[in-house]
Amino acid sequence: MTPFLELMGFGPRGWGGAMLLAASMTLAVSSAGFLFGSLCGGLAAWARLAGGVIARTASDAYTTVLRGVPDLLVIYLFFFGGSAVVSAAGRDWFGTSGFIGMPAFLVGMLAVGVCNGAYQAEVFRGGYLAVPRGEIEAGRAFGMRRPTLFWRIIAPQLARFALPGLGNCWQLCLKESALISVTGLVELLRQAQVGAGSTRQPFDFYLAAAALYLVITTVSGWGFQAAERRARRGLAQG
Repeated sequence: MTPFLELMGFGPRGWGGAMLLAASMTLAVSSAGFLFGSLCGGLAAWARLAGGVIARTASDAYTTVLRGVPDLLVIYLFFFGGSAVVSAAGRDWFGTSGFIGMPAFLVGMLAVGVCNGAYQAEVFRGGYLAVPRGEIEAGRAFGMRRPTLFWRIIAPQLARFALPGLGNCWQLCLKESALISVTGLVELLRQAQVGAGSTRQPFDFYLAAAALYLVITTVSGWGFQAAERRARRGLAQG
């Protein structure tokens, strides 16, 4: 058996470069999914807070369904449903035949983003409801227009209240990204599976993958903590 340090090194028999590249793919797809989830969650929160009956109903249905359905099932639906649409379009428009698969990265970004957005919607809604109503009314009385009111009063305080919850949503994104390996995307878990199968040393590869996940989550956790401190600057501590 190859020693662990040699196996995870950067020598001719080492898998260190491949594992780090896969970790960067995990970061990329998680970041893309998180940003797409922020868009979905922001729209859903707005619909719940300021939309009409149809918008509120649609938002309720979105958050209820996506939080109640397993994320892996959503990934399968996006992959096979999207591939079926692409295959049908290729057959009807370009005369192609056979199965055309959706790009694994796109599937992962959309699936993770849609699932994560259902949680972010509640974080944004809770953050908005925590903003003191008196400050919003004071801004309106002062004559602020809606965009000015949002950027100067609502957004800074919403960010302060929402950042802890968004940090948790980001951690969920990182863990959900491991499920995308079923579509063939070579992210961290998939690379660990490939290495384990090639060398027949699964414990070493899964241990290395766990360590890399912990490094990513720890560093990103520090980043969110720094953002929280910045959002609270100027407030009395006690």
